[in-house]
Amino acid sequence: MGVINATPDSFSDGGSLYRSGGLDIDLAMGRARDMVAAGAAILDIGGESTRPGAAPVSPAQEMDRVLPLVERVAAELDVVISVDTSTPQLMTEAAALGAGLLNDVRALTREGALEAAAATGLPVCLMHMRGEPGSMQRNPHYEDVVAEVGAYLQERVAACTAHGLGRQRLLLDPGFGFGKTVAHNLQLLRGLPRLAELGLPLLVGLSRKSMIGLLLGREPGERLPASLALAVLAVERGAAVVRSHDVAATVDALAMWTALKEVEAQ
Repeated sequence: MGVINATPDSFSDGGSLYRSGGLDIDLAMGRARDMVAAGAAILDIGGESTRPGAAPVSPAQEMDRVLPLVERVAAELDVVISVDTSTPQLMTEAAALGAGLLNDVRALTREGALEAAAATGLPVCLMHMRGEPGSMQRNPHYEDVVAEVGAYLQERVAACTAHGLGRQRLLLDPGFGFGKTVAHNLQLLRGLPRLAELGLPLLVGLSRKSMIGLLLGREPGERLPASLALAVLAVERGAAVVRSHDVAATVDALAMWTALKEVEAQ
């Protein structure tokens, strides 16, 4: 899953697709084409930064950022479009324009989101986040982060099935970096096999995350080697989808892991 941030303030590449104060659709399409050519099976398009400390955006602003790009990608590229949103109206309109997946960091807890997502007929990724982006990193505490994240995701799965969103339409994301310390993130990575036992595909986003900066002292643009290591470790522990800012390098790293697994299976 390649990441396309249609935002001016995302932690890694916020604003890189902006020119003269607005999103440059042609520039964004160039990045989308490059990611698909490099091997991305999914493009995740988001119009609200959810980095720690991020300020919320209005639904209208979020839709203005996302919908024109969804429409262009759907018309020009053979790729699954994921829309990274918690906004019910955007879910509905993106689905009508050709989106193929809804990716919600708030796990469909906003008012109307469950109903909107169910009505689209699309698959949905439910993510764990403690609190909101503006406050989630203020002293997060868990007794057992893996168990607590798993219990929350099970609760959200139950809410979805009660609203007509069958399990076959659901993916789960443990939410690395969303209301977690470095220690919590490492415990989650170690415990991914326990979350895989929930029986639904796991989507993992570790690319360029702040835990790398805190552990290694690297700025976002210097985090590729560690991001690749984390992607391989996540897949080895059961991740089905890897969300990455660096598609070509991640595809290569996972291809080597896959080659090894194929030899081991012979």
